[in-house]
Parts: sequence; structure tokens; C-alpha cells
Amino acid sequence: MSAAEGPLVVGVDTSTQSTKALVVDVATGRVVAKGQAPHTVSSGAARESDPRQWWEALSEALGQCGEPAHEAAAVSIGGQQHGLVTLDGRGEPVRPAMLWNDVRSAPQAERLVAELGGAQGWAERTGSVPGASFTVTKWAWLAEHEPEAVRATRAVRLPHDYLTERLTGQGTTDRGDASGTGWWASATEAYDEETLAHVGLDPALLPRVVKPGEVAGTVREHHELPFSRGTLVAPGTGDNAAAALGLGLRPGTPVLSLGTSGTVYAVSRRRPTDPTGTVAGFADARGDWLPLACTLNCTLAVDRVAALLGLDREAVEPGHTVTLLPYLDGERTPNLPHATGLLHGLRHDTTGGQLLQAAYDGAVHALLGALDLVLEDDADRTTPLLLIGGGARGSAWQQTVRRLSGRPVQVPDARELVALGAAAQAAALLTGEDPGAVARRWNTAAGPVLPAVERDEAALRRIGGVLSDAAPLLARNPEPR
Repeated sequence: MSAAEGPLVVGVDTSTQSTKALVVDVATGRVVAKGQAPHTVSSGAARESDPRQWWEALSEALGQCGEPAHEAAAVSIGGQQHGLVTLDGRGEPVRPAMLWNDVRSAPQAERLVAELGGAQGWAERTGSVPGASFTVTKWAWLAEHEPEAVRATRAVRLPHDYLTERLTGQGTTDRGDASGTGWWASATEAYDEETLAHVGLDPALLPRVVKPGEVAGTVREHHELPFSRGTLVAPGTGDNAAAALGLGLRPGTPVLSLGTSGTVYAVSRRRPTDPTGTVAGFADARGDWLPLACTLNCTLAVDRVAALLGLDREAVEPGHTVTLLPYLDGERTPNLPHATGLLHGLRHDTTGGQLLQAAYDGAVHALLGALDLVLEDDADRTTPLLLIGGGARGSAWQQTVRRLSGRPVQVPDARELVALGAAAQAAALLTGEDPGAVARRWNTAAGPVLPAVERDEAALRRIGGVLSDAAPLLARNPEPR
């Protein structure tokens, strides 16, 4: 391994399934070392993880990085959004963290929307209409079902906050991740006192919101990780905001991320306020905004269908009659938290490959339907759609997105964009640059552009028609036990 040309930084992605760490050369953006360790997530209706395993996974991932991690001058942690971490007076978890894809709080979400100004009021105040993914709904669920846990809680954190605090000893978060809680008002860029009072959450339990470019703290003693005391710690941010940093994203460029969840987003200079709840009005990590639409069912749902059929995930075949809505874990876009998968149009000659292609189509359809709402009205529709995430390099995913979007698609060569975005944020502490400019200097978005193909309007109409006809049935699915 050649010597670094500049100082080194560490960028971390603590996601739903694993923690990844990259050691990056600030001067060139070259990844000089990397590591990864898995997490355990409970199955069933409850999607929970013990936050302490995130710390253990971070330690293991950094250990795999070897000596370069010891040389890092700054570190930043990006992480899964929305998760509810409750800590006692010793900083230990009161209970497992409720993750973003835990939809048990759907009834609380509906109640909170109705009780605090309706969808329009929520959109104007916080930028988003909260669904079951949002942290505020999980706190409301906890207060209703586990009041003893609420009484024992002395600090409320998001997943990336928990790791940052264990590094620095200070409770901090950033505007990007705070904007996904439901109790941070995008209109004022501060915690919303009315919302907190309504759900019985003392604002003293919440972390300080660190400004973009501000140092969140320094590494303290006795932290068990390979960092020197005094190493700078950046604010960190949520995973989508970190990926936007990692791409050096400019306003108007659309991104479609294919991971455990599927997301569509773009940087905007205007604060989003969508009263339909389709677009979440998140803040980005720089001072702009990150309107975003998210689905619960993406790569995992399609892989599950492939496994049920006994097929390789690329073994798709064209078909024109079958429609599959792969809502295996409920759904967020559209907002159907208790929905189950739905298959329509099955015929005697339908093949397994056609069923698998229908699963891809169903997963992509909802995201593309939200794309026009995410983008500015004057956005250039010829701008390539950046395809990122675990599914981005799969041929079936690429061709499905091209066929249903009618847009050119660009697949960045850079991997682990969340961790790269966190690394750019850490690097900016050292250089004084905008972290987006750091990523653009690193040329992280470079990659092949697949030309546009004619949009498959017939497939879009067919899927949309099935969804419309089935909406009452999907909405009546019973709440999971």
C-alpha cells in the first residue's frame, strides 16, 4: 500500500445490516483501508437492534482497517435514519433501538397527524407528514406500550448520535438526521416545543444540533477505538444526506438508491412542504434541503421473491400481464404500513422469470412515481438519474429503472457512498472546504452513463391500475401482531 498524499480521515456508515468504515486520503479521495462487520436485526413486526452491537461492529470494522485508522486526523459517522435509541443515566440502552423499518407505530402516526394540525400543518411546520418510520411516532408508541422504559430514559438519540456520543462524550446530532425525527421544525430549524410537549418528551433529553461545518467534539479517552485522543469528530448525518455528500450532489440532480429500502431524492434550495406525505422534507448536511421519497421494500423484497422462485436475481424474463406489488414489510410509498404483497394477472403460461421481473417493476414503480414530486418543476429531465446502493450494479435493476423512467442512468464507480460522504464531512473539518466540494474534487460520481430508452408506458399504466383497484384491499390488511 502506497503512502498517503495527505492527511487521513475515517468515514463510517452504520446501516441497518452492518457497519462499514473507510480510511480515506484527504488529498486524493483514495480509499486506503476499509472494514465491515454485521448487525443483528430482530424479525417479525418488531425491527430492533441493540445499539451496543453497533459500537462492537464499528470496533471490528476499524480493526480490519489496520494502521491507517490509527493515523486518522478526523472521523465522521453516517447512519440509518429515524431509529429511536433510549439511554439511561449511565448512557446504557434502556431497551433495543426501534429501527426505521419498524412499523408498529403506524396507529400513533395517524393519531399524531390528526391531533397536531393535520397533514398540512405538519408539512408546514416540520417539512414532513410523519409515518411509522419517523422517530416521534416510535416515542409515542413506547410511551403507550412501555411506559416504564420512558420513565427510565435520560437521553434520546438517533443511531449515528449514539456512536458519536460514545466517541466524544457529548450529545450531538445534525440538521440532516434531526429533520427525520418529526420533532425538529424545518421552518425554524429548531426542536418544536409543541410537538415535544404533546408526546411528553423533555427537550433536555435531546442532543444539541451541530451546525454544518462545526466540530461536534474530539475523541475522548477510554473509547476503545484506534483513534488518538483529540482526533476531530464531525457532526455526522443520516445515511441519505451522507450519500448526497458522497456524490457531491448539486441541486436538481436526481438520485435513486437501491438498498434495504429504496429512496429517490435531490438537493434543493427550497424547503419542501408536501402535505400528501409522499415527499419527506428532510434537511441536508450542508444547509440546503433534501426532499426524499422512500419505500420499505426494495432489494430485500426482490431477493426474497427470487429465493421463493428458486431463481438467480438476474433470471428475469419479459412479460406483459403479471403485476406484483412486493409490499412484504408493509409500505411507506404509498403509505400502507400493514399492506402485504399482492400478485395480479397470473396465467397458465406465466413463467418464474416473468414473476421476478414483475417484482422488480413493482419495487421501482413507486419510487419513480414520486420522482416528479421530489424534483423542482424546472429540473432538466435529460439529466442522468444517479443509481446507487447495493442493487445499482445489478443488470436487472439497471434495465428496469431505464425502461420505467425513460431517463439516462449513471452508475457511479465509487462504492460505499454513505461512508465516503461521512469521510468528506470529516475532511472538510481539516481543509475548510464545503464537503460537497471535497467529494467533487474526489470525483466520486464518475461512472458509466446508460442512454435513455423509450419509457414503458403500458407497464406503468398496468401497475398503476392494479394499485388503484387494490388500494381498499391493501388498506384493510390487519395490523401485524
